[in-house]
Amino acid sequence: MSAMSSNVENLSPQIIRRVAKELQELVLDPPEGIKVTLNEEDVTNIQAYIEGPAGTPYAGGVFRVKLALGKDFPQGPPKAFFLTKIFHPNVAKSGEICVNTLKKDWKPDLGIKHILLTIKCLLIVPNAESALNEEAGKLLLEHYDGYSQRAKMMTEIHALAQKVAKAGMEMSSMDGPQAKKHASDKKVAADKKKLLKDKKRTLKRL
Repeated sequence: MSAMSSNVENLSPQIIRRVAKELQELVLDPPEGIKVTLNEEDVTNIQAYIEGPAGTPYAGGVFRVKLALGKDFPQGPPKAFFLTKIFHPNVAKSGEICVNTLKKDWKPDLGIKHILLTIKCLLIVPNAESALNEEAGKLLLEHYDGYSQRAKMMTEIHALAQKVAKAGMEMSSMDGPQAKKHASDKKVAADKKKLLKDKKRTLKRL
């Protein structure tokens, strides 16, 4: 993946300026439940945190995602990955995300915001038709409760343990006034990790 980590030298200054401007706007006016982190040295490596939407098995989790812009961007779509482990039909075990917006439905004028919102929508409405994780796709279609349980457990283990303080995220909707209490958040995260170790052992085979 290191070859993909930076494409700054392959993109025109206009494209870099466009991406940097859009990222700046996303930081100043983030979509609900999405926080973008700025990497000023490399705008082609975009990372964001997405809150698990309420009413889904991912609720309460914070998921770190990465968009890697290729040298043909914006003619070609970026590659998108979940850096936080997740059990989802459209996310491969490697973290790669499969969604039509980043494949056949890609248009050069679609922005970063649109991509991040599409990924968030995927957490609400998974698409079992284009499953990268066949097991998750099969469970979603045939045994929703089993899928939901498994996705919830993975969220508890991987997305809750790193919580706000570790993610460097201050999502008002999630933590409200507690967002400032980083020190206590870290302790909570550490305690939670201990509690989750047993669960993790049971999931070693996943």
